[in-house]
Amino acid sequence: MPIDARPLLAQSPVIPVLTISQVESAVPLARALVAGGLPVLEVTLRTPEALDAIREIAREVPGAIVGAGTITREEDIQPATAAGSQFLVSPGTPAKLATALAHVPVPVLPGAATATEAMTLAELGFRALKFFPAEPSGGAAFLKALQGPLPGLVFCPTGGIDAANAAAYLALKNVGAVGGSWVAPADAIANGDFGRIENLARAARALRP
Repeated sequence: MPIDARPLLAQSPVIPVLTISQVESAVPLARALVAGGLPVLEVTLRTPEALDAIREIAREVPGAIVGAGTITREEDIQPATAAGSQFLVSPGTPAKLATALAHVPVPVLPGAATATEAMTLAELGFRALKFFPAEPSGGAAFLKALQGPLPGLVFCPTGGIDAANAAAYLALKNVGAVGGSWVAPADAIANGDFGRIENLARAARALRP
Protein backbone atom coordinates (compact mmCIF):
# COMPACT_ATOMS: atom_id res chain seq x y z
CA MET A 1 0.00 0.00 0.00
CA PRO A 2 1.22 3.51 -0.73
CA ILE A 3 2.18 5.77 2.16
CA ASP A 4 -0.68 8.21 2.80
CA ALA A 5 0.22 11.64 1.38
CA ARG A 6 -2.73 13.46 2.93
CA PRO A 7 -0.73 14.53 6.01
CA LEU A 8 1.83 16.08 3.65
CA LEU A 9 -0.85 18.30 2.10
CA ALA A 10 -1.99 19.38 5.54
CA GLN A 11 1.41 20.99 6.17
CA SER A 12 0.91 23.93 3.83
CA PRO A 13 -1.83 25.43 1.65
CA VAL A 14 0.60 26.03 -1.22
CA ILE A 15 3.39 23.76 -2.46
CA PRO A 16 5.92 25.79 -4.45
CA VAL A 17 6.80 24.09 -7.73
CA LEU A 18 10.46 24.89 -8.32
CA THR A 19 12.56 24.54 -11.46
CA ILE A 20 16.14 25.10 -10.33
CA SER A 21 18.91 25.63 -12.89
CA GLN A 22 21.57 26.99 -10.52
CA VAL A 23 22.39 24.76 -7.54
CA GLU A 24 23.72 27.71 -5.56
CA SER A 25 20.25 29.26 -5.51
CA ALA A 26 18.59 26.15 -4.05
CA VAL A 27 19.38 26.70 -0.36
CA PRO A 28 18.58 30.45 -0.13
CA LEU A 29 15.41 29.84 -2.16
CA ALA A 30 14.28 27.06 0.15
CA ARG A 31 15.13 29.11 3.24
CA ALA A 32 13.04 32.02 1.98
CA LEU A 33 10.03 29.81 1.28
CA VAL A 34 10.25 28.04 4.63
CA ALA A 35 10.63 31.39 6.43
CA GLY A 36 7.49 32.57 4.63
CA GLY A 37 5.54 29.60 5.93
CA LEU A 38 5.70 27.17 2.99
CA PRO A 39 7.79 24.18 4.14
CA VAL A 40 6.72 21.64 1.48
CA LEU A 41 8.82 22.18 -1.66
CA GLU A 42 8.57 20.35 -4.98
CA VAL A 43 11.73 20.48 -7.09
CA THR A 44 10.94 19.40 -10.64
CA LEU A 45 13.28 17.00 -12.41
CA ARG A 46 13.41 19.27 -15.44
CA THR A 47 17.02 20.41 -15.14
CA PRO A 48 20.34 18.58 -14.77
CA GLU A 49 20.79 20.40 -11.44
CA ALA A 50 17.54 19.18 -9.87
CA LEU A 51 18.90 16.21 -7.92
CA ASP A 52 21.82 18.22 -6.55
CA ALA A 53 19.35 20.95 -5.55
CA ILE A 54 17.22 18.42 -3.68
CA ARG A 55 20.32 17.05 -1.97
CA GLU A 56 21.44 20.50 -0.84
CA ILE A 57 18.01 21.51 0.45
CA ALA A 58 17.57 18.25 2.34
CA ARG A 59 20.97 18.71 3.98
CA GLU A 60 21.05 22.46 4.62
CA VAL A 61 17.50 23.70 5.27
CA PRO A 62 15.94 22.59 8.56
CA GLY A 63 12.17 22.57 8.37
CA ALA A 64 12.04 22.01 4.63
CA ILE A 65 10.12 19.01 3.33
CA VAL A 66 11.61 18.64 -0.12
CA GLY A 67 10.33 16.33 -2.81
CA ALA A 68 10.88 15.57 -6.47
CA GLY A 69 8.35 16.44 -9.14
CA THR A 70 8.02 15.48 -12.79
CA ILE A 71 8.55 11.80 -12.02
CA THR A 72 7.67 10.31 -15.41
CA ARG A 73 9.57 6.98 -15.43
CA GLU A 74 10.30 4.19 -13.02
CA GLU A 75 13.97 5.06 -13.49
CA ASP A 76 13.38 8.46 -11.85
CA ILE A 77 12.34 6.98 -8.52
CA GLN A 78 15.59 5.65 -7.08
CA PRO A 79 17.77 8.70 -7.87
CA ALA A 80 15.10 11.02 -6.45
CA THR A 81 14.79 9.16 -3.17
CA ALA A 82 18.56 8.67 -2.91
CA ALA A 83 19.01 12.45 -3.22
CA GLY A 84 16.82 12.94 -0.14
CA SER A 85 13.35 13.44 -1.60
CA GLN A 86 10.74 13.13 1.12
CA PHE A 87 7.89 12.78 -1.38
CA LEU A 88 7.41 12.25 -5.11
CA VAL A 89 5.02 13.84 -7.61
CA SER A 90 4.11 12.68 -11.12
CA PRO A 91 2.30 14.76 -13.78
CA GLY A 92 0.44 11.69 -14.99
CA THR A 93 0.46 8.06 -13.98
CA PRO A 94 0.50 5.29 -16.58
CA ALA A 95 -0.10 1.80 -15.20
CA LYS A 96 3.53 0.67 -14.96
CA LEU A 97 4.60 3.85 -13.17
CA ALA A 98 1.59 3.73 -10.86
CA THR A 99 2.48 0.21 -9.75
CA ALA A 100 6.06 1.25 -9.03
CA LEU A 101 5.00 4.38 -7.13
CA ALA A 102 2.65 2.34 -4.95
CA HIS A 103 5.67 0.67 -3.36
CA VAL A 104 8.10 3.53 -2.73
CA PRO A 105 9.14 4.38 0.87
CA VAL A 106 7.89 8.00 0.77
CA PRO A 107 4.50 9.61 0.13
CA VAL A 108 3.53 10.07 -3.53
CA LEU A 109 1.15 12.43 -5.30
CA PRO A 110 0.40 10.61 -8.57
CA GLY A 111 -1.05 12.75 -11.33
CA ALA A 112 -4.61 12.39 -12.59
CA ALA A 113 -6.69 14.55 -14.92
CA THR A 114 -9.94 12.55 -15.21
CA ALA A 115 -12.38 10.75 -12.93
CA THR A 116 -11.32 7.41 -14.43
CA GLU A 117 -7.65 8.08 -13.71
CA ALA A 118 -8.48 9.14 -10.14
CA MET A 119 -10.55 5.98 -9.58
CA THR A 120 -7.80 3.77 -11.00
CA LEU A 121 -5.25 5.29 -8.62
CA ALA A 122 -7.67 4.94 -5.71
CA GLU A 123 -7.88 1.21 -6.45
CA LEU A 124 -4.10 1.04 -5.92
CA GLY A 125 -4.50 2.67 -2.50
CA PHE A 126 -3.67 6.29 -3.29
CA ARG A 127 -5.80 8.77 -1.35
CA ALA A 128 -4.07 12.03 -2.29
CA LEU A 129 -3.57 12.87 -5.97
CA LYS A 130 -2.08 15.63 -8.07
CA PHE A 131 -4.72 17.13 -10.39
CA PHE A 132 -2.79 18.26 -13.45
CA PRO A 133 -3.04 20.35 -15.53
CA ALA A 134 -5.67 21.87 -13.28
CA GLU A 135 -6.97 24.86 -15.21
CA PRO A 136 -7.02 23.25 -18.69
CA SER A 137 -8.63 20.12 -17.21
CA GLY A 138 -11.70 21.79 -15.75
CA GLY A 139 -10.35 23.74 -12.81
CA ALA A 140 -12.07 24.14 -9.48
CA ALA A 141 -15.47 23.31 -10.99
CA PHE A 142 -14.22 19.88 -12.01
CA LEU A 143 -12.88 19.10 -8.53
CA LYS A 144 -16.10 20.32 -6.93
CA ALA A 145 -18.01 17.88 -9.14
CA LEU A 146 -15.86 15.00 -7.85
CA GLN A 147 -16.64 15.65 -4.19
CA GLY A 148 -19.83 13.58 -4.26
CA PRO A 149 -18.80 10.50 -6.24
CA LEU A 150 -15.21 10.32 -4.92
CA PRO A 151 -15.45 11.46 -1.28
CA GLY A 152 -12.35 9.57 -0.14
CA LEU A 153 -9.89 11.44 -2.35
CA VAL A 154 -7.97 14.64 -1.70
CA PHE A 155 -6.29 16.60 -4.49
CA CYS A 156 -3.36 18.92 -5.01
CA PRO A 157 -4.28 20.84 -8.16
CA THR A 158 -1.33 22.23 -10.13
CA GLY A 159 -1.10 23.91 -13.51
CA GLY A 160 -2.34 27.43 -14.19
CA ILE A 161 -2.82 28.24 -10.52
CA ASP A 162 -1.70 31.60 -9.18
CA ALA A 163 -2.47 34.14 -6.47
CA ALA A 164 -5.68 35.14 -8.27
CA ASN A 165 -7.36 31.73 -8.38
CA ALA A 166 -5.70 29.69 -5.63
CA ALA A 167 -8.30 30.62 -3.01
CA ALA A 168 -11.12 29.17 -5.15
CA TYR A 169 -9.39 25.78 -5.10
CA LEU A 170 -8.49 25.94 -1.42
CA ALA A 171 -12.13 26.58 -0.55
CA LEU A 172 -13.02 23.07 -1.77
CA LYS A 173 -13.16 20.37 0.88
CA ASN A 174 -11.41 17.84 -1.38
CA VAL A 175 -8.39 20.10 -1.97
CA GLY A 176 -5.58 19.61 0.53
CA ALA A 177 -3.18 22.11 -1.04
CA VAL A 178 -2.40 23.70 -4.40
CA GLY A 179 0.86 23.65 -6.29
CA GLY A 180 2.24 26.66 -8.11
CA SER A 181 5.33 28.49 -9.24
CA TRP A 182 4.09 32.05 -8.68
CA VAL A 183 5.64 32.16 -5.20
CA ALA A 184 9.13 31.75 -6.70
CA PRO A 185 9.30 33.85 -9.88
CA ALA A 186 12.21 33.07 -12.18
CA ASP A 187 13.36 36.68 -12.24
CA ALA A 188 13.43 36.86 -8.43
CA ILE A 189 15.53 33.69 -8.26
CA ALA A 190 17.88 34.94 -10.97
CA ASN A 191 18.32 38.29 -9.21
CA GLY A 192 18.75 36.75 -5.77
CA ASP A 193 15.70 38.62 -4.52
CA PHE A 194 14.84 36.10 -1.84
CA GLY A 195 13.16 38.75 0.32
CA ARG A 196 10.52 39.13 -2.39
CA ILE A 197 10.08 35.36 -2.47
CA GLU A 198 9.64 35.22 1.29
CA ASN A 199 6.94 37.90 1.08
CA LEU A 200 5.14 35.99 -1.69
CA ALA A 201 5.32 32.85 0.42
CA ARG A 202 3.88 34.65 3.43
CA ALA A 203 0.96 35.93 1.33
CA ALA A 204 0.37 32.41 -0.04
CA ARG A 205 0.41 30.94 3.45
CA ALA A 206 -2.35 33.38 4.44
CA LEU A 207 -4.66 31.97 1.75
CA ARG A 208 -5.68 29.32 4.28
CA PRO A 209 -5.57 30.36 7.96
